[in-house]
Amino acid sequence: MNFQGIINLSIIGLKTNKTRSALTMLGIIIGIAAVIIIMSVGSGAQSLILEQVRKVGSNLLGIMPGGSDEKGPPASAFGITVTTLKYEDGLAIIRQVPEVSAVSSFARGIDTVSWQNQQVDTTFVGTTASYLAVENAEVVRGHFFTEQDERSISRVAVLGFKLALDLFGETNPLGQRIKIRRESFEVIGVIKERGVVVFENVDNQIYIPLNTAQKLLLGINYVNLMRAKVNDSKNMVAAAESIKQLIRERHNITNPKEDDFSVRNQEDALEMLTTITNALKFFLAAIAAISLLVGGIGIMNIMYVSVTERTREIGLRKAVGATKDNLLSQFLLEAIILTMFGGIFGIVFGALISGTVALVAKYLGYNWQYIITPSSVIVGFLVAALIGVIFGYFPAKKAAKLDPIAALRYE
Repeated sequence: MNFQGIINLSIIGLKTNKTRSALTMLGIIIGIAAVIIIMSVGSGAQSLILEQVRKVGSNLLGIMPGGSDEKGPPASAFGITVTTLKYEDGLAIIRQVPEVSAVSSFARGIDTVSWQNQQVDTTFVGTTASYLAVENAEVVRGHFFTEQDERSISRVAVLGFKLALDLFGETNPLGQRIKIRRESFEVIGVIKERGVVVFENVDNQIYIPLNTAQKLLLGINYVNLMRAKVNDSKNMVAAAESIKQLIRERHNITNPKEDDFSVRNQEDALEMLTTITNALKFFLAAIAAISLLVGGIGIMNIMYVSVTERTREIGLRKAVGATKDNLLSQFLLEAIILTMFGGIFGIVFGALISGTVALVAKYLGYNWQYIITPSSVIVGFLVAALIGVIFGYFPAKKAAKLDPIAALRYE
């Protein structure tokens, strides 16, 4: 029998039990779809994370309280309070590290800001007058606070773009008095809309002088983070080393292993995040692939049942001249066709779900990329076919070995 005839017989065999064939494909569909979804969503999430880090700027150094090794973040990155970094450290960096053009220090908290009858829960950010230069931000109304405001305990505030709309609507916010806790602040400016930066919607935040935030609202004398802007990206390594040496001198640290701070540049952060997200993505894909194994076992079981049910048919075909190779090819092709169609439907279903996730993420304001790589589609298709060959071979071999006389007598 020619190959086309074997294909036709395989398709007829599958059509005879449409419900069983559909249920058999379901495991493969779910498995392939899960792998496609995880790879696509993982790639989209990875691109989003890396893009958020890049938005901060390629010539910035992050200085965080708490020591760490070169391969991991400090404890402060996980929300643990570390009090080793001070406002004066930032002043020393800008004065003594020539490669650094600006330094901004941060201390933050969460509270309710109110104006008349309007109330909004927000993050207040205590920072320095150099914030605009470091973060590449702009003021669209009014002005930012000055170094004099920074050094004193000035009760002035600059609003994020959306926060200004939520609080004041069409009213001009400049000169208005707002309250954070029991403290009153004068609004002196509104920052231009920037959107989400490092997973924070900075347009919903309020900015006040650092000393004001520390003494009036937080009751602390340390900072949570510093960012140093380097004058040239070629000087990143030199600037980082100079900052480390300077802070060690200020903190009386002689052994670098005892550092109570960490200095990171954007390339370090991008490399670290890429490694972590790649590992997580492939780990989750490997877990999802287990469902393909389950689907393959299901196909093998169904094919064994099919061989048993069609024993008389097999005996009749052998009696009229069908060879072992003909029967082996027929049942093997049935398994391959099931898995390949399951793979196609799984790829389509996975692509649709991934596209839906991307649309929802974009609707929520994230710059999410919809990524379905040709390699993942090809691999998914080939894996489905391979499962059909592996798990379809043994039932097909059993069918080919049946004795025609015994098969014809089978009830």
